[in-house]
Formats: sequence, structure tokens, C-alpha cells
Amino acid sequence: SSSWSELDRETFSCSICLDLLKDPVTTACGHSYCMNCVETHFDKEDKKGIHSCPQCRKTFIPRPVLEKNSCLVCLASYCEKHLQPHYDIFCRTDQQSICYLCSVDEHKGHETVPAAAERTEKQKELEVRRLNIQQRIQEREKDVKLLQQEVEAINGSADKAVEDSEKMFTELIRLLQKRSSDVKQQVRSQQETEVSRVKELQEKLEQEIAELKRKDGELEHLSHTEDHNQFLHNYPSLSALSESTHSSSINIRPLSYFEDVTAAVSETRDKLQDILREEWTNISLTVTEEDVLLSPAEPKTRAGFLKYSHEITLDPNTANTHLLLSEGNRKVTFMKQQKSYFDHPNRFTVWCQVLSRESLTGRCYWEVEWRGGAVYVAVAYKNISRAGRGNECGFGWNDKSQSLYCDTNGYKFQYNKVQTVLSGPLSSRVGVYLDHRAGILSFYSVSETMTLLHRVQTTFTQPLYAGFRLGFSDGDTAELIKVK
Repeated sequence: SSSWSELDRETFSCSICLDLLKDPVTTACGHSYCMNCVETHFDKEDKKGIHSCPQCRKTFIPRPVLEKNSCLVCLASYCEKHLQPHYDIFCRTDQQSICYLCSVDEHKGHETVPAAAERTEKQKELEVRRLNIQQRIQEREKDVKLLQQEVEAINGSADKAVEDSEKMFTELIRLLQKRSSDVKQQVRSQQETEVSRVKELQEKLEQEIAELKRKDGELEHLSHTEDHNQFLHNYPSLSALSESTHSSSINIRPLSYFEDVTAAVSETRDKLQDILREEWTNISLTVTEEDVLLSPAEPKTRAGFLKYSHEITLDPNTANTHLLLSEGNRKVTFMKQQKSYFDHPNRFTVWCQVLSRESLTGRCYWEVEWRGGAVYVAVAYKNISRAGRGNECGFGWNDKSQSLYCDTNGYKFQYNKVQTVLSGPLSSRVGVYLDHRAGILSFYSVSETMTLLHRVQTTFTQPLYAGFRLGFSDGDTAELIKVK
């Protein structure tokens, strides 16, 4: 910019005083001077009566009347401060267009360049920016096209799923209707058989009754016979009775002939409802796991985790007989003295364990307060084994469960018989975060802050259930906390 200023200094200099123009004026021949300089020159020529340009010597008669110029070149728009019409200079320091007088005044010492040069440079930057924007437009258009394809794929997949499921449910309904028709037909057929049997027996009895009445009439008539010899002669033939239908052949069944059928159908209905209830969870889970959007990131603060807090209760039907449930089935206590629970196929028979009533899918968070010697905080699939003392039943000892072991010395994570020692601050409260769809299971030590103890990244194939294992010392407890 300094070389540029030197180059243009001659243009804006007075040829009389050789300094920058002050109150510039221009003669008719086009040369510019400081007003005082050229007026002094003209004053000296007044005696001659002829005035000339100091530079080209062109003469003027009479003396030119000079007025202060606002522009040395033309009558364009003005610089507001210096009344200069051209912003021919660009100040890079202040990022603004200025006139020449600005460059030697308040912008003196700043980095300045000709406006045209700055325009050329900025034009290059503009082209680069346009190219970048056009590339981004192409990328976004490609993304939009991909998303549109995904929308079409989602719609197509959903339509097919609806169509296929409708066909299958229609087939199920048809099958149930056929079974209903079969049962109805069998009942009606059996009804007809039984009614026919009873009516046949009824007819025999009615015939026997008629025969007995006839015989009774004959005997009554004989009883009125006065001739003793005739009475004695006829009595043997009239007193003989035909063989009677034995009462044991008349099997009077209970009035509720087909109650067993009703009970069997009712039992089948209950089993179907149970199957549908269990399978519906899997169907719902499959629907929600369609990868339309990425799962949100795992929360960073306790407040963020609490947004996913899940109220969980324990299932009494799964509790081992050494476990006592309380606090609305949210708290479990280990008791050396066994409880007299009724038998149930879901109950853990040997391992001192209990599972939640609620299945866990989606994003869930819960907190556990534990007291005593030790406790296992676990999650498990519903199909984990319950009977016996084998590893297939124990939380963390198989591929159907994962557990965090907590005691006064620290923490250990256990899965499929593999144990990992963990480091972290000891706390009586543990937080568990589950993102079922993303396959994330995280355990946290919760106090004033939350410290990650262990994170699992896997794929969950079934809904999970929260669980506890106790049994190390009498009175050990674990409680599902109601968090706010």
C-alpha cells in the first residue's frame, strides 16, 4: 500500500508547492493546484493582464475564477467527510472504502490498496466461496435424495409388513374360526349321540312301563276272581314278569355335560393370550428398532439420565424363598429363614435372585440403593433358567444375563462366567442406563457426581428384566429408588 501511495502521490500533488493538494482547484486545461498556490501565481500575473497555467503555460483571458474542487476528475458522488466523489481506495485495516484524503487523514498508516485490486482479490474469494456453496448444495441434494429413498424404503417396508401381518393374522383368525367350527361340530355330534342314547333308553323304559301297567291290570283283575281254582290256575302265568331294564344301565350324568369342553377352550384361550402378550413385546420391540434415525447420544448429567427414569417393581413369582419383598415390591431383603412361598415355574429355586415384573426396552434409567455385605445388580432375559443350582440360572454366569457385583471393597462386572475388576468411587447407590436399541448397558456410581463404572456395547435380542442377587449375609438389601 505504501508503494501504491508513492505512485499516486504525484497525481494528488501540487506542481507549485510539490506538496499534497490543499483545497484543490483545477484550471480549464485540467491541471490541479492548491488554491493558495495558483491564486498567488495569478496575482503575480495580474500586471500583465494575461494569466497562464503554471504547468502547461496555456493562457487565460480574463483571470479564471477558481472554486474549490470536490473531485479532481468528475462530478461523482461524494465522500461524506471530504466531499470527494470517489472511493478509489480500500482500507483493509478498517474494511471500508475511502477516498484519497481519507488515506492521508484518519486512515494514515493503515493497510490500503486500490479498490480495484481489492475487488479482484475479493472476486477470487467469492468464486471459491461459490464453489464451496455449490459443492455443499450438491452434497445436500444428494442427502435429500438418499433421505427420500429412505422414506420410500420405509413406506415400502411398512406397507409390506402391514400386508404380511394382515395375511398372517387373517390366517390365524381363519384357523381359530376353523377350530371353533370343529369344536362346535364335535359338541353337536356328541350332543346328538348322547341325546339319541338317552331317548333310546327312554323308549325302552316307556315300553317297560306300559308292559308293567298292563301286567298290573291283569293281576288286579285276577285278584277279583271269586273262583279259587281259576285264580290258582291263572296266577302262575300272570305273576311271571319279563326281564326288567336294570337301573345300573341308566347312567345319569351331571347336568353340566360339556363343562370340560368350556374349561379346555378357556385354558387354550388363556395360553394364547399369554403367548400373544409375550410375543407382542417382541413385535413392538422389532417395530421400534427400525433404523430410521440414529439413537441420541448417552446423557452426560444425572438430570439428563433422569429424563429416562423408569419405575420398576419386583415380581414376587420370581423371588427365591430366602428373599423378602417390601416397599411395594421395590425392596428385597435376604433372610436366612425361608419364606413359605407357593411353587411357581418362574421362581428361582436355588439362587437367591429376583427379577422385575416389567420388561425393559428402549431407553431406561434406574437407580439402586444397596446395604449390607454384597449385592449383584443385574439385567437378564426372561428365558434365563430358574430351577437348580447350575450356572445357567445365575446372573452373570451365562449369556442370558449381565451383572455388576457390589461390595465394600469395590465393583466387578460379570458376563458369561467372565469377571472384570472395575475401578471407581464406592457408593451405596448405583445407576443403570439401558439403550436397548443401541445395545448399550452402562453402570454408574452415583453420589454428588456420576462416575461411569462400566459400559457394554452389544446387541440385545430380547426385552431385558432388572434383577438382584443377594445371599451373602442376613439382612442384605437392595431397593429400586423412586427418582425424581
